[in-house]
Amino acid sequence: MIEFNKDKILDFKYSKTVIKHYAKSFYLSSQFLPKKKRLGSYAVYCFCRYTDNIVDNPRNRTNSEILIELDHLKLELENSYKYGESEHPALSTFAIVAKEYNIPKKYAFELIEGVQMDMTKNRYKSFDDLYLFCYRVAATVGLMMTYVLGFKNDNTLVYAEKLGIAMQLTNILRDIEEDVENDRIYLPQQELEKYGVSESDIKNHQFNSNIADLMKFNVDRARQYYKDAEDGIAELDKNSRFAIYAASRIYSGILNKIMERNFNPFLGRVFVPKSKKLKIVFSELVKTKL
Repeated sequence: MIEFNKDKILDFKYSKTVIKHYAKSFYLSSQFLPKKKRLGSYAVYCFCRYTDNIVDNPRNRTNSEILIELDHLKLELENSYKYGESEHPALSTFAIVAKEYNIPKKYAFELIEGVQMDMTKNRYKSFDDLYLFCYRVAATVGLMMTYVLGFKNDNTLVYAEKLGIAMQLTNILRDIEEDVENDRIYLPQQELEKYGVSESDIKNHQFNSNIADLMKFNVDRARQYYKDAEDGIAELDKNSRFAIYAASRIYSGILNKIMERNFNPFLGRVFVPKSKKLKIVFSELVKTKL
């Protein structure tokens, strides 16, 4: 059972602050989870966000220094699994939750490998190449969360992976304008070539019918992953399903916003309004009760 001594209560409060700041939609949904699962979701998200932020917020550190920092995190992660504890701010609660829910450590290590991949790779030749990146930085998060939320059989993990891929593809389509400013183009080079889109089109924010067609193709692909993942949500514990149904609906709503802009990725970041998010969360809660 998750321990609630004084020090760990403070650590879980820190984890809660992180998810509240960075993942407002999931934080909203998580408030209606049973306490143990709610705290578990805080811990998993805190570790994942901390890992991402090492790369997303490089400060004044060089790439080699950041890679060393990630290696140090791997070492402490290994020890946290070995001893079931850590004083690291991102691992203190995660170590407890990983032990409580038997979260396989391979997922946590693959997440770190994913952000390391983002340090050394800014182009992807094929969708298979991109899939590996999406799996590492997003599907692993969903897989770890699945252990906290509870599931019936191992096949549920297949669906969790699909949902993680869907969400990361959505991130990529939402952030094309922002990513290219950091010299990152995630859309596969083979697909750019197929649709007649050049890197200069993206770098110069030159919207045209070719880009629209490429965006539509990828929006449809992401939608299919959401659709393929949906059956797996029903395999989660009943008191957890609403949170993932809500997260899926909210995130796929970003695709609707992209479509409403005629698939133009250069008009600023799209988002789902808070009022809409609230409506979705409470709608899924009602369905769960019924």
